[in-house]
Amino acid sequence: MILQPVISSSPSRRHWPSLPVALSLVLFLLLLGWAFFPGLFTGLDPLLADPTRTLRAPSAQHWFGTDHLGRDLYARCVYGAALSLQATAIAVLIALLAGTLLGGIAGWFGGAADRVLAVLVEVLMAIPALLLAMAIVTALGFGTLEIAIAVGLSSVAVFARLARGEVLRWRSRVFVEAAQVVGVGSWTNLCRHVLPHAASPLLALATLEFASAVLAVSALSFLGFGAPPPQPEWGLLIAEGRNYMVAAWWYTTLPGLVVASVVLATQQLGRGLQRLQGELT
Repeated sequence: MILQPVISSSPSRRHWPSLPVALSLVLFLLLLGWAFFPGLFTGLDPLLADPTRTLRAPSAQHWFGTDHLGRDLYARCVYGAALSLQATAIAVLIALLAGTLLGGIAGWFGGAADRVLAVLVEVLMAIPALLLAMAIVTALGFGTLEIAIAVGLSSVAVFARLARGEVLRWRSRVFVEAAQVVGVGSWTNLCRHVLPHAASPLLALATLEFASAVLAVSALSFLGFGAPPPQPEWGLLIAEGRNYMVAAWWYTTLPGLVVASVVLATQQLGRGLQRLQGELT
């Protein structure tokens, strides 16, 4: 009898992240370092103007060049990460919490709550997210926090729809019905037994929506709805450089590449989380 070798793939190897996901994670951690510890990455003042070094091309002294006032663009991108990424994180958190609450209530209780949510989701999904965010921020007023709230509210419907579906999927499980039989309250059952199982797909969606929120926050800042100059928001940096695209290509291009890098990195991380979730389930 010839024994055939058994080839087993260990869970640790099977769930190792791919190279694009690993590189995206490193890049995303670097950008988080920009946001929370900017002084570790540059010693230059992002607001200090120097008329003697206006519109200088990228060099060893100024990695991203300088702007029309002689300010270092790399320093402005680094310090701008705090404004842009914090606004994005607030927006995603608002959408995640509000969407999970609405979707959870609709999926668990059904009836009128489910019908109202269905109409609300259809209305919100019919309006382009950026247009809806512009309408909300116009009503709230201009500023970074107002942009974050507007972008978050415009994304609530996406999370509510997913949360409702996950609650409907888990509410009929045996352990949930058993908890109801022994007298566990509806809210306790929903929060303790159902929503924790729905957290994984919701977090994966939050990672993907983070990329969309970065674009939305940058777009609104580009249009002038964000922090006023001289604050170094990424969208504002791109807007300032559009008048100098012929004479100083780096002014708009390099901040734009920073935004694109964040979007691509978070999308890769979101897809990696979705693949991992599929393998585990």
